[in-house]
Amino acid sequence: MKSRRPTPPSRSHNAARVARAPWGWAFAGLLTGTLVALTAFAPARWLAAAVAGATGARLVLDDPRGTVWTGSARLVLTGGSASQDRSALPGRVQWQLRPAWGGLRAQLSATCCTPAPMVLHAQPRWNSARIAVTDGQSQWPAAVLAGLGTPWNTLQPQGQLALQTRDLQVEWAAGRLVLAGQVQLDALAMSSRLSTLRPMGSYRLTLQGGAAPSLALQTLQGDLQLSGSGQWVGQRLRFTGEASAAPEREGALSNLLNIIGRRNGARSLISLG
Repeated sequence: MKSRRPTPPSRSHNAARVARAPWGWAFAGLLTGTLVALTAFAPARWLAAAVAGATGARLVLDDPRGTVWTGSARLVLTGGSASQDRSALPGRVQWQLRPAWGGLRAQLSATCCTPAPMVLHAQPRWNSARIAVTDGQSQWPAAVLAGLGTPWNTLQPQGQLALQTRDLQVEWAAGRLVLAGQVQLDALAMSSRLSTLRPMGSYRLTLQGGAAPSLALQTLQGDLQLSGSGQWVGQRLRFTGEASAAPEREGALSNLLNIIGRRNGARSLISLG
């Protein structure tokens, strides 16, 4: 028997295939262009939703404007999605996100609080992530803490929070937090609605990174004396300290001492973890 030769495709079939090819390329180009446009012009509200979800709605970017990459919003602190406590920074917060080598570069600024923009470098890795913060200083109103709910909504703090970072690096590896560098927070000219004494004093909280990050609290000046120290054990902070008042100011600070910790005579004992 003679074998049959394959029948060559007809001219009409080839013409149809050639005609379809440009449409296929056009569709692929349209899809690619759409994805690029969505990425480049992704609205700022997408970032706001991601921030709210990651923080349990404790950090809210309200009234977001612009894009994910360049935008602004009102920064609001809350006690969580079910909380009625809310407080906002004066003015707006601006951000710029840019791809960088091996990750993302973020620049944050607030007209009320940052003399120079805060710069962060984020590097996602396999099963880990690392964030490095450029050395800098900023100053924030303590009153905004009341939005976080208990106990801040009771204390209603007033004053200024001066934040300073040095060689700060934060890394999440296999569910474990690793901290390097130092964070110093000075709470200046602090007062509270629980006391008629204004101001009560100024204080310094220092977070030092390392194999076991440590936390230290000291009084810079004032009639309310605060001191204490702590350390992270695993993922938990264990902190012990005490609060006391100058003898002539004990009456004015009594309510506050009852709230801060467990009262023991003229002192209030603080214990966390």
